[in-house]
Amino acid sequence: MHNSREALVTDDPTTLVSTDWLAARLDDPDLRILDASWHMPAAGRDAAAEFAKAHIPGARFFDIDEISAPDTDLPHMAPSAELFAAKIGALGIGDGDRIVVYDNSATHSAARGWWMFRLMGWRNVAMLDGGLAKWQAENRPLESGEPRGSARELSVTRDSVLIRNAAEVAAASDSGSHEIIDARAADRFTGAAPEPREGLASGHIPGAKNLPVGRLYREDGTMKDEDALRAEFETAGVDLNRPAITSCGSGITAASLSLALERLGHRNHALYDGSWTEWGALPNAKIATGDA
Repeated sequence: MHNSREALVTDDPTTLVSTDWLAARLDDPDLRILDASWHMPAAGRDAAAEFAKAHIPGARFFDIDEISAPDTDLPHMAPSAELFAAKIGALGIGDGDRIVVYDNSATHSAARGWWMFRLMGWRNVAMLDGGLAKWQAENRPLESGEPRGSARELSVTRDSVLIRNAAEVAAASDSGSHEIIDARAADRFTGAAPEPREGLASGHIPGAKNLPVGRLYREDGTMKDEDALRAEFETAGVDLNRPAITSCGSGITAASLSLALERLGHRNHALYDGSWTEWGALPNAKIATGDA
């Protein structure tokens, strides 16, 4: 028998909101909607072109690769506060706005958009549960084309407690001070499957636990309820009473782990921005294989 309680998201404008919640507020003057779709290169999809073809009314396109640090070879690393403010302000978003981020991607990349706003000190931001696919399945309105909006000023302060670099992750791994949680698929975590990016070692950060991102979501793309999320973390061997560092391939799916932790009331978590793209290429990095 289907448990109807599981199907309902508890709307929280600081983490996750339902399509019903968004539909009821589409005309609110302080609401800003962002499409943060991002696809693995092998998917062969153009997120910006898909946005231009169909998006939720009033939405702007949040380009994860474009709104990133320019001075690194690593993909979509978090930008400075100044760069973020300039790029987001250019989308017509300013101080006091409420943000809803959605995607149409298997990577659940809207969670990365949510985390980036959180990193910049923004609290009033939520991911749309089920994304564009759920919105479309419910025959809700869409529009096409490139929206026009005036640039606005916004002030942001980067919150360094939400982000970790390789040295900090290495220290956490060596000391066992944190739960390091990896969102990659199990065969990539164990080293049984090669990495999709060339030149990377296979395996995982020593001491890490594996919670593949797909286990956080239902088949329809909505996030599991809090009880089910808690069970997934516990099944993965994660102690939710300890501080956590989330990781993945390049910092996209790790954000879903961060969002799920936030939903569970876990406040002491940070994201390893370089993730395996950085760690797997480091010449002296310690690497484990097999199960955690």
